[in-house]
Amino acid sequence: MSTAHRPPFTHHPHQPLAHLAVFPLNVPVTELKQRSLLRRLFSLIGTLKCCATQPAQHARIWLTACSLVFTLLGCTPPPRAPVTPPVTNDVSCVPAGTWVVPATGQRMTTPEIVSLAATRRIVLLGEGHTYPEHHLWQLEMIAALHGRRQHVVIGMEMFPRSTQAVLDQWVAGQLDEHRLLLDSAWKSFWRLPAELYLPILRYARMNRVPLRALNVPRELVSRVAAEGWDQVPEADRQGLSQPAPATPAYEKFLAETYRQHRDEPDVPDEAHLARFIAAQLVWDRAFAEGLRAAVAAQPDALVIGLMGSAHVKDGFGVPHQLASLGVDPKDVLVLLPWDASGECATLEPGAADAVFGIEIVEAASTPPRLGIVIAPADGGVAVKEVSPKSVAAAAGIRRGDVIVEAAGVALQAPGDLQEIVARQAPGTWLPLRVRRGKAKVEIVARFPAHPKPDGAQ
Repeated sequence: MSTAHRPPFTHHPHQPLAHLAVFPLNVPVTELKQRSLLRRLFSLIGTLKCCATQPAQHARIWLTACSLVFTLLGCTPPPRAPVTPPVTNDVSCVPAGTWVVPATGQRMTTPEIVSLAATRRIVLLGEGHTYPEHHLWQLEMIAALHGRRQHVVIGMEMFPRSTQAVLDQWVAGQLDEHRLLLDSAWKSFWRLPAELYLPILRYARMNRVPLRALNVPRELVSRVAAEGWDQVPEADRQGLSQPAPATPAYEKFLAETYRQHRDEPDVPDEAHLARFIAAQLVWDRAFAEGLRAAVAAQPDALVIGLMGSAHVKDGFGVPHQLASLGVDPKDVLVLLPWDASGECATLEPGAADAVFGIEIVEAASTPPRLGIVIAPADGGVAVKEVSPKSVAAAAGIRRGDVIVEAAGVALQAPGDLQEIVARQAPGTWLPLRVRRGKAKVEIVARFPAHPKPDGAQ
């Protein structure tokens, strides 16, 4: 449409005036644009004379006219003061893509969280092991923090200390993915799909970011659960120092978890409960020692720990053990992923320094588990405990049994059974030969077709 046929700029007296103030500023003004702006300015003056009857209308039109004048002169009006969004103390919701500080309910942006985390020595990123979104969030945080700190170390619960040399070779580019997973015994130790963690591992390799193996062999944890910490000789403790005692609040939390997995939750086995708590502390202590060692080896690095949320939530597990090892709590930041559709009432003030709302689409399948605590035994694997409602309990495995064969393979060590179980597909059966006293018993363990995913919180 030509300029001659363009309809005049008019304003109806009952039409809102807000749209009149929207004009581009601080842009090059051509001769053609000058003519267009002049026409708008004259139209505004006409509107002021004939149509604006309220003081507020006068003010809005004059403001718009002044903006046009500034643009015509090739300059911009003074900048407006930034509008600060109100701080909310509403802790009832953690929307997807939003950071919330549980202690205050304050919402923060990702740049603000990253800036804060970059000032610490250790940052703990929790996870629900089977949720792909959690690992994507971890990778994004690692990349963002690496952009702020030149030196970064990634500590991972998913690898035992014995695989440290394998991780070093991977980061140095000396192993391919197949060899990494094989030499680290991924399928028998961690057992979750490697695809959940490979993007993080690839990032570390591509950027030559050191990886730190934080875990200890399952045999040590199983032995502590079966016998107690004091009954394990120092030579068999994998160099681990004695864990700091659990706080009363942590003991209460672990006791509640323990009772949820018993047939008679109101009648706890106090001795077994004590060993159960001791086993959890072994994991917490191992992760804390690994993180502190990484800080000591590279004091100028930011150490990022990746582990299950239960190990860091509420400051009970790893943060408590770090403090007992002499790490200043002010140097540690705990960040957790939070299910945006979950029960927000569970977001207690001390849950973490900040939580990030994540929309969960679908969890990966949980690795197969028999549900038993095992230990070495002559000619097989000893069953020390059987979890209620587990695959083992349903199959009739009892405490005191010795499993001598699984899928026709003679068992020499607990790791043999763990590796065989890890290969079981959902919905399959695993034949077992068990020594029960002097008798030999044939048992079939039936794994569910649709195992429940691990919890996120």
